[in-house]
Amino acid sequence: MRDDKVIAPRLLVWYDRHARVLPWRIPPRGGRADPYRVWLSEVMLQQTTVAAVKNYFIRFISLWPTVEDLAAADDAQVMAEWAGLGYYARARNLLACARAVSQMGGFPTSRDGLRALPGIGPYTSAAIAAIAYDAPETVVDGNVERVVSRLFAVPTPLPAAKPELTALAAGLTPQSRPGDFAQAMMDLGATICTPRSPACGICPLIDDCDARAQGIAAELPRKAAKAAKPTRTGIAWVALSGDALLLEERPPKGLLGGTLAFPSTGWDGRDLPPPGRAAWSDIGEVRHVFTHFNLTLTVMLGDLDGPADRGRLVPLRQFDRNALPGLMRKVWDMARSEIAA
Repeated sequence: MRDDKVIAPRLLVWYDRHARVLPWRIPPRGGRADPYRVWLSEVMLQQTTVAAVKNYFIRFISLWPTVEDLAAADDAQVMAEWAGLGYYARARNLLACARAVSQMGGFPTSRDGLRALPGIGPYTSAAIAAIAYDAPETVVDGNVERVVSRLFAVPTPLPAAKPELTALAAGLTPQSRPGDFAQAMMDLGATICTPRSPACGICPLIDDCDARAQGIAAELPRKAAKAAKPTRTGIAWVALSGDALLLEERPPKGLLGGTLAFPSTGWDGRDLPPPGRAAWSDIGEVRHVFTHFNLTLTVMLGDLDGPADRGRLVPLRQFDRNALPGLMRKVWDMARSEIAA
């Protein structure tokens, strides 16, 4: 029979030995974490994997070691460094939050205070409060949802199960070392209680798991059927003028907001003409997956005959592919092969 009171102690013993080494973490029992690093990592990790985030995090910390440094950073540089992580509203909120924190003289220490900052929601505020300030807050991400759904054999599909899973997780959260407990739950879900083929045989909570006892661990959490994603289409123009390339900054809000991009139309709610006169050639299509739709983008290549109607010319020798978001990197990769031919 499961005894909920022993779950946290058992998990913390396991965490003390098996905690993942991550660039934003301090070791178990290592004292208080830097709230700036906790916040930055949690924002980066939203909708993204640890493997994808590590190098971005290290780069950000090297460029902007403190929240005050980030607050003083140039918007365009931050957006360029964020390119490739996706969900660009996070980068805009990152700057707004850094500037608010800098003006306040530091991060708030309570969940409510953190929740009031730009771009910080219930999960991130709980994570910072628990990990940086050791507040007994309940931190529930996808890994934790999976662990809890199996521990208690919750049959309700996600997302409807979220309130129940959060309440059950709150019942497990200890008053002592809540930050380590939160990270232990995440690590357990990431390394042992994985979505497919969970390694139940080496789980520290093997004797506490109702789903394992019932033989249904791999089936949980159940998920409601997703509606098919719609497909959008559009056009991207890759325009050359001599040895320069035409780029524009996208509107600050909306898809790929604030990023450097090739002029485009039709896929993002805008209906725009080509950015100038040229003998445009259709060189193919690129495909990209967004959260709520699939995109097929026709790539048009041309040499401008006269001035551009919008955007700015960037000399090819100064052009940095890495400053583009993922979709626009695909556009450039297709165009580059044609330009080099």
